[in-house]
Amino acid sequence: MSGSIEQGISQTHGNTHILHFVVRIPVRAEDIWAAVATPEGLGGWCTAVDVLEPRLDGLVTLRDLGTGRVTAWDVDRVAEYTVEGGGRIRFHLERDGEGASVLRFTHEFQGEGESESGWRARFERLIEKFASPQDGPGSRPAEPSEPGEPTEPLPGQLT
Repeated sequence: MSGSIEQGISQTHGNTHILHFVVRIPVRAEDIWAAVATPEGLGGWCTAVDVLEPRLDGLVTLRDLGTGRVTAWDVDRVAEYTVEGGGRIRFHLERDGEGASVLRFTHEFQGEGESESGWRARFERLIEKFASPQDGPGSRPAEPSEPGEPTEPLPGQLT
């Protein structure tokens, strides 16, 4: 089973724009949490993170989106960041049966901002991250064929 991205919904109220996406990912919500709530996780598919204090009102700096505060934090369920110039970015995780999840995403911003196609491309990277056995949850490097022997030569090592 692969993931899917439902058609995004875009609304405009005056100068406020709201994008909504529903992303279905074939892994447990607990396994996706790190991808939306840690610097390494967000950096792997969304944007580089310079600062992220993982708590309500913690400081956050999302390199391509802005600096601001964590405005909602419910471990394993909700991570929301409100950043100057980037607006409010909310990730809400839900279980979707056994071993699958739904990510409900909202981006609310003023003026010009991220497009629907830009977020769709990000979510495609997120799905690919969990579809790849080497990057998915519980993955680890391949075991060497013999204990203590690398499977590939080390840099500068003659073969």
